[in-house]
Amino acid sequence: MTDIEITDLPATVRSHLVAHTARDTGTALAAFTEDAEVTDEGRTHRGTEEIRDWLEHSSSEYTFTTELTGAQRTDDEHWVVTSHLEGDFPGGVVDLQYRFTLRGDRIAVLTIAP
Repeated sequence: MTDIEITDLPATVRSHLVAHTARDTGTALAAFTEDAEVTDEGRTHRGTEEIRDWLEHSSSEYTFTTELTGAQRTDDEHWVVTSHLEGDFPGGVVDLQYRFTLRGDRIAVLTIAP
């Protein structure tokens, strides 16, 4: 893996991250392939309908701030973004890794985990 600047991430990844943080479901969802999979909090959401539901409800019960703290490129299809969260969720502080797999210019797989 190679460390990169966050600004050097693919446009699709940057767009998704900004839209997800802003709770802009339509824009965040547009970054995914029709058959994409998202795994978050140990649950996998498959296809745009399940991903839309996840986007609309993920983290909605908590208030938190998020700061992107790092980015890495594995190859042309695999990217990792580290985000620091602080808020009123259990534990109050966590660093999450967002592991993106791209197919073309869209997200095919996203795995979010500490």
